[in-house]
Amino acid sequence: MDKSIIDLHPGLVIGFVIVVIIMLLLDLGVFNKNAHEVTSKEATIWTGVWISLAMVFSGVVYWVFNQDAGGHELAIEKFTQFQAAYWIEKALSVDNLFVFILVFGFFKVPKHLHHKVLFWGIIGALIFRAIFIFAGVGIINLTYLPEMNIFGTVVKINVVMTLFGLFLVYAGIKSWGEDDDADDEDFSQTVGARLVKKFYKVSDNYDGDKFFTIQNGLKVATPLLVVVAVIEVTDVLFAVDSIPAIFAISKDPFILYTSNIFAILGLRSLYFLLANFIHMFSKLPYGLAIILSFIGVKMLISPWYHISSPISLGIVASILILSVIISIIFPDKKE
Repeated sequence: MDKSIIDLHPGLVIGFVIVVIIMLLLDLGVFNKNAHEVTSKEATIWTGVWISLAMVFSGVVYWVFNQDAGGHELAIEKFTQFQAAYWIEKALSVDNLFVFILVFGFFKVPKHLHHKVLFWGIIGALIFRAIFIFAGVGIINLTYLPEMNIFGTVVKINVVMTLFGLFLVYAGIKSWGEDDDADDEDFSQTVGARLVKKFYKVSDNYDGDKFFTIQNGLKVATPLLVVVAVIEVTDVLFAVDSIPAIFAISKDPFILYTSNIFAILGLRSLYFLLANFIHMFSKLPYGLAIILSFIGVKMLISPWYHISSPISLGIVASILILSVIISIIFPDKKE
């Protein structure tokens, strides 16, 4: 973690950790102690709670950094970086929802078990996102080239950021043009499923919300463990797109990680809220493709021209809103 954050604002770091731990304990140990089907009303409330927590935390970030020597200017910069990274991650994570629906359908997961699967998927995300973000910032700081004159301007190019930019432009173009063949994907042959089957024999049927059960006197894994593994690997694959994207917003690992985690924590409730209405967002993948390409271009031109976080946030928000409006006006006729 950025040394200045730990030295100057240890309370902010500790506060974030405490909030996340308390919310996870409440989520699993109190409100969802017993497996049940999450209603739209419950999902709406929790979606509001998670977004509100993120907004309050961004306000705390502003207030804390406003006490520094940089004052208001530094506070605004950190606040907008958090907001931009949060909403970009939130937007790109919507892609996960489409895959989650397909995974649950493929494995015929009972609806009352969806929340438990997503909860443990989030726990894995907390760990893997920390590795990706802190390692990524460290590598980026080590890969700046010496200053050089290009197109009449003295610039300092970063090798990793340039590669990330090219990758995001490619990913955006590719995701725009590829056919929607995920419906036919055999999720039982994905990396996560094969990994579980390599170490355990898997039973044919679910046993409540258990990950393991006894079958013919032997301890075997249930399909629920396979589903969790598939969800975990899916999140890692999506992080390949979303993590490089937020590096275009900030190089502060604390800002990137906290915004990322708040977005991921709210993804479960958003899933239950949108699962029954996902067909209304048929044009959203095209908007996400444009966002990926935009962020990639932002990375590539950053040595010459810096697009500020507020402008990036406005562009991303506009693309998302426009793609949703077009989805409603021109709905997908396919069932």
